[in-house]
Amino acid sequence: MDLGTTILIVMLVLLVSGFPMMVPLATASVVAFAFFMPIKTDIIIQQMISGISPVALIAVPMFIFAADIITKGHTANRLIDLAMTFVGHMRGGLAVTTALGCTLFGAVSGSTQATVVAMGGPLRPKMLQAGYKDSFTMALVINASDIAMLIPPSIGMIVFGVVGKVSIGELFLAGIGPGILILILFSAYSMYYATVNNIPTIPRIGWKDRMIAVRKAGPAIMFPVLIVGGIYGGWVSPTEIAAVSVLYAVILEVLIFRSVKWGELLHIARSTGLITAVVFILVGAGTTFSFVISFAQIPQAVIGGLGLDDASPYLVLLAISAAFFIGCMFVDPIVVILVLTPIFMPLVHMAGLDPVLVGTLITLQVAIGSATPPFGCDIFTAIAIFRRPYFEVIKGTPPFILILLLVGVLMVLFPDIALFLPTMAFR
Repeated sequence: MDLGTTILIVMLVLLVSGFPMMVPLATASVVAFAFFMPIKTDIIIQQMISGISPVALIAVPMFIFAADIITKGHTANRLIDLAMTFVGHMRGGLAVTTALGCTLFGAVSGSTQATVVAMGGPLRPKMLQAGYKDSFTMALVINASDIAMLIPPSIGMIVFGVVGKVSIGELFLAGIGPGILILILFSAYSMYYATVNNIPTIPRIGWKDRMIAVRKAGPAIMFPVLIVGGIYGGWVSPTEIAAVSVLYAVILEVLIFRSVKWGELLHIARSTGLITAVVFILVGAGTTFSFVISFAQIPQAVIGGLGLDDASPYLVLLAISAAFFIGCMFVDPIVVILVLTPIFMPLVHMAGLDPVLVGTLITLQVAIGSATPPFGCDIFTAIAIFRRPYFEVIKGTPPFILILLLVGVLMVLFPDIALFLPTMAFR
């Protein structure tokens, strides 16, 4: 039995047995080193340490910590109120508010699952009361929350940047265009849905109340402005802006909004530590696994087997998109990025593709897969939050998934959707 087959069998057996993904990754690597590779087994530890040693990964726990602080506080409600005062009176205004609120909160938290929790809780009852079907409401929240994966700060982009050796600052800026495009298309579909189903509108909010909402949400809105402005202006690196984000989150929620007490920060930090530990173990195990599959020349075998050696750039992008999309339908996004990126990056360079464009497209496909049946992680977050059956939660998702896939096609046809800002800032 060859190395590739052995790795596959070991991973499948452990996954079917119910082990978390970090165990199959690490075990497959140990088996490979012990029985197939003429290398000392202490290389395993060296590979794991090298995987979590890049300076850019320091941003991960800090962005997670900042997101946890903000999720605990009042930022979500203030952003909802802000969106409602400006678009609530439109046909489908409440649905547009939900999409806009998910985008704004995603730009603050960088977490799809945190966005589902923060936005779905307060907005779902309002949408049901306004006459929207529950299937539409849940699907909108789940899929609009995926914009958080694209708009900075994005943990997925940080992991891809480290694994693929791509500029994280450029990736952050590249995600903004597709994220805004998704918001526009989701809003247009929401307005169409409300018109067809004759959803009533609410009275227009006066400018006085709008200014009050702006004043209340202003400090929260400055959060993404701070991140994007700092990176775009070249004043700070993504790692430095992560540290600034934590400080700003503390100032925002503890000192300004007073929604989080000083004593609660320790509890939040412990929660962040647990999440960070899981992420870093995955990254370390994934780096070792990448070393193993490179040694076994699995990337070359996959590329040759798919006939992509001399494929056109469009076909390469299609293959990459399909692989990441399907992968995230079954496995956690970070795991998919860690496993598949080393396989496809040689192909990216062979085809002469822009790695920033590829990274943004991969992040989009990861986001789509996270909200797609059968096992998209955001679906199960929604099941836990909304307490609704699986099939009811996924019933309304197809139109939104088609819109997201359309954005992927548009990015392939018109790369400047993603590359416009990075080109202006860095090239």
